[in-house]
Amino acid sequence: MNDEVCKRFKNVWEDFPDTLSNGNHQFKSDGHFKPYCAKGCSNNFEKINAGCLYLFDEFFKNSSAFNSVAKNNTNIVGYIMIWLSYMLRLITNESDQSINFFYSTYIKGGEKYRNHIAGVSEYNSYVELIGKKHDLTNVDMNKNIISKLYEEFKILCNMYNEINKQNPDCTKCSEDANKFVDEYQKLFNGNNVEGSLYRQVLCTLSNDYDNFKNKYNESQCSKSSSLPTIEKTKIPLKCSENNYGQIFEVSSSRISYKYSLFGFRKQFQKQKLREKLKNIKKKMNH
Repeated sequence: MNDEVCKRFKNVWEDFPDTLSNGNHQFKSDGHFKPYCAKGCSNNFEKINAGCLYLFDEFFKNSSAFNSVAKNNTNIVGYIMIWLSYMLRLITNESDQSINFFYSTYIKGGEKYRNHIAGVSEYNSYVELIGKKHDLTNVDMNKNIISKLYEEFKILCNMYNEINKQNPDCTKCSEDANKFVDEYQKLFNGNNVEGSLYRQVLCTLSNDYDNFKNKYNESQCSKSSSLPTIEKTKIPLKCSENNYGQIFEVSSSRISYKYSLFGFRKQFQKQKLREKLKNIKKKMNH
């Protein structure tokens, strides 16, 4: 995770709080979100949709954003999905109808999520980035788990934003790091499903925490107390692999693909793979 990720999320947290006011979501400022409020953002779903589209555009709108802001790192989609699910679950009922409604109405049925991403060949649209059906509607990602993962992500981003200040509060970074690692170990030990989405998100958080530690050790905070370490012996080997986003690498000798954090369903994977291979063969024959 690079510094730009948490800067963008900070914009959202400051102007679109992740708390309810009288049972509803409210903008503190709509400057970032007004371009996405075609119908005035008069209800909770429209507000959340505006925030979601803002984040996707900031990271993936075109090749410039994809390369300079997202740094080609599609696991950011996972963090957007965590934010989205958390915001929806604040207003959802026990049957999770809010999440299903949002997915079918705004993501699957929304034009802006299907718009072509200019200059990026690996993905045609935000729908492809998210996957045909994101797994946060899955039973293993219940409201309690989403809340805990979301809080871990917020703590991590707060540390990134703090360490990038001209005079960072090293004590605060250290305290937040201890809290992050403590909660991380509880989350990790509380779920034993290898390969589950839950475990994959934890892998992403672990890698991004390690990146933060490197920044901390390279900053003026390096003379302060050392940061705690996440116990790697319990983390699956695949966590160390940067397997986020179905990115095709084409050369004269090989075609390889990497599976997404919020992966495509098997049928969709096979369909897209056939299409990609067909297009590649056409290019090679011309």
